[in-house]
Amino acid sequence: MTDTTTAAVTGPTTAGRWRFAAAAFLMQLCLGVLYAWSVFRGPLAELYGWSKAETIAPYRYSLLFFTLGMIVAGFWQDRKGPRLVASLGGLLLVAGCALAAWLGDTVTGLVLSYGVIGGLGVGFAYVTPIATCVKWFPDRRGTIAGFAVLGFGSGPLVFGPLLERLIGTDPALFAKTIPQTFLTMAAIFGVCVIGAAQVYRVPPAGWHPPGWSPPARAAAGREEFRPAETLRTWQFWLLWVTYFLGTSIGLTAIGEAAPFLSEAAAAGAFLSTGAALGVMSVFNGAGRLAWGALSDRIGRKFAVSLMFGLYIAACLFLLRGATAFAAGLTGLAMVGFAFGGFLALMPSITADYFGARSVGANYGLLFTAYGLSGFFVPGLFARLLDQARHEDGVAAGYDQLFMIFALAAAAGCLATAILRRPR
Repeated sequence: MTDTTTAAVTGPTTAGRWRFAAAAFLMQLCLGVLYAWSVFRGPLAELYGWSKAETIAPYRYSLLFFTLGMIVAGFWQDRKGPRLVASLGGLLLVAGCALAAWLGDTVTGLVLSYGVIGGLGVGFAYVTPIATCVKWFPDRRGTIAGFAVLGFGSGPLVFGPLLERLIGTDPALFAKTIPQTFLTMAAIFGVCVIGAAQVYRVPPAGWHPPGWSPPARAAAGREEFRPAETLRTWQFWLLWVTYFLGTSIGLTAIGEAAPFLSEAAAAGAFLSTGAALGVMSVFNGAGRLAWGALSDRIGRKFAVSLMFGLYIAACLFLLRGATAFAAGLTGLAMVGFAFGGFLALMPSITADYFGARSVGANYGLLFTAYGLSGFFVPGLFARLLDQARHEDGVAAGYDQLFMIFALAAAAGCLATAILRRPR
């Protein structure tokens, strides 16, 4: 059934449109469970003897299929509306977690269930609240995109400690507690993700907040690019490279956070790795809101340059050579804060550069940078760390990783400086 339901012709009041933002936050909070995957890595390695490359595999595939699902959903929700697409995403995520409870004793089983099916579900559900909120808030795109994805970045704050508690610390019980944890996740997502999807509506054509008028250029339709037109601009591809570099650093740091803090920067630990992951997620979530709001004031390009600069500072001065838990956690928090900004600003830049009409499809295409970086880069560095463990030591491997990230962030600053709005 086609779901093109819109609000009343006059639209909601300025206050009333915030119900869509609230539903977006709840859904994104659940979808952010992807970032809590590192909590599973230690128990899985303990239970099955898997390597770093094996325990990171479900995370990599979940990010890849998250992206593939988002591309399809971006085109689909622009035509059919957000409620149907988000509901299907919730069902896929529930199915993926439930299947992981039965297939999770092999790497292949976890990749297929949690990575492929669950990742597709997250992709279907993720794009709908962003596209919906950008359309309801044309007057504050950066702020609302940041708020919409605030929940996604904050997901580990809830799910990191929760998953750690559900799994427990007794290796003798992991064979029982890990499947039970996946089933609990399925139940939570069935209620919250599918439930939140029922709130979504799209505004009627031409709607805008009372007292606000679109800029003259936007009103004339000169900023509207269809997906095929977007792909023909050089700005799209440079923006794609910028997004790839920014998310490569953040996603790899998130995937390696728990192992890094327990193996290389464990001295003076005052939090469990699950709680530390929650702290990182607080900064990740705060960054989404803060950078989005700041970009409305100082401009998107300047904000992106500052985010890359924060990456460089964290990697060179805190994470590289870190042995103390406090320094490692502080560096990861800075990385999380900067990374959150990319998830907030890129939807806004997409709407700024290519228009809001096809923002779901256009951002879905841009989001391939996120998916490919999440699939290839964490796996590449997991293999590097496995090799370093047998040669110079895992600490040396992490030092090399963070030096590479600092160089990648410098390249990102250069790409951002070249960017400008397509004419």
